[in-house]
Amino acid sequence: MKLLKKGSLYGLILILIIFTTYPFLYMIMTSFKDMREFFTNPFSLILTSFTMDQYLSVVEMGMTNYFVNSLIISILSVLIVVAIASLASYPLSRINFKFNRTIFILFLAGMMIPVHATLIPIFIMTSNFGLYDSLWALLGPYVAFSLPISIFIFTQFMQEIPKELEEAAQMDGAGHWTIFSKVLFPNMKPAISTIVIYNFVFIWNEFVFALILIQSRSSQTLPVGLQNFYGEFSVNVPGLMAALTLASLPVILVFIISQERVVKGLIGGAVKG
Repeated sequence: MKLLKKGSLYGLILILIIFTTYPFLYMIMTSFKDMREFFTNPFSLILTSFTMDQYLSVVEMGMTNYFVNSLIISILSVLIVVAIASLASYPLSRINFKFNRTIFILFLAGMMIPVHATLIPIFIMTSNFGLYDSLWALLGPYVAFSLPISIFIFTQFMQEIPKELEEAAQMDGAGHWTIFSKVLFPNMKPAISTIVIYNFVFIWNEFVFALILIQSRSSQTLPVGLQNFYGEFSVNVPGLMAALTLASLPVILVFIISQERVVKGLIGGAVKG
C-alpha cells in the first residue's frame, strides 16, 4: 500500500513535469523550424532540419530595439520601486507615530484598484505632461502600481528584523539613515529579491499601458512589438516562437539569480500579514 502511494505520487509529479515543460520545449524547438517543417509537423519536438533564420528575421524586424526598450523601462522602474518602497517601509515598520496604521492601510488599498480602470486619467495626465509616445510615459504607471505590494512585503519583512540590531546602532550614535542603510537594508535581501522578480515580470510582460501610451515603433516595448509577427491573413509561428524565446530569457535569468531568497521573502511578508 505504501509502495502504491509512493508510485502514485511519483506518477503525478511526472505528469506535472510534462505539462509544465512541454510548452517551454515546444516554444524553443519550434523557433528552430522553418514554415514548411512547422506545417508538416506542427506539434513535434523533433527537428528534421535546423535553421536560425527565424532569429535573424526577428532581429531584422526590430526585436533588438523592443528588447532594449523593455530592459530600460523594467530595470529603471524596479530600481525606483525598491528605493521608494524600502524608504517608505522604514517609518511604517520601525517608528511609532499617530497615523502609522492608517497610512499603511491606504498603501494596501492601492492593491484593490483595478489597474486598467485608470487608463483614461493616466492617458490624459501623460498627454498634459508632454510624455505621450515616449518610453518615459510608462515609468509613472509602472512604479505607482508596483508600490503597494512592494511596501507591504518590505514592511512585514522589516518588522521581523530584531530590534536589538537597531538599538545597538543607536547606542553607537547612529541616526535613522545610518540604521536604515547600514543595518536594516542589508538584511532585507530576501524581500528585495522577491520584489525585484515580482515587479520585473509584471513590467516586462505589461501590454495595455504600453499599447495605449506609446505609438511610434522606436519607443515600443517587447509585448507590443510582438504584434508585428501577426499578418493580416497569417501568423509566422516559428518567428513568433523565436521572439518569445528571446523575450523569456531575462525573466528566467532574473529568477535563477534570485530564486534562493524568494521563498524567504514571501514567508517573511506573510507571517504577520
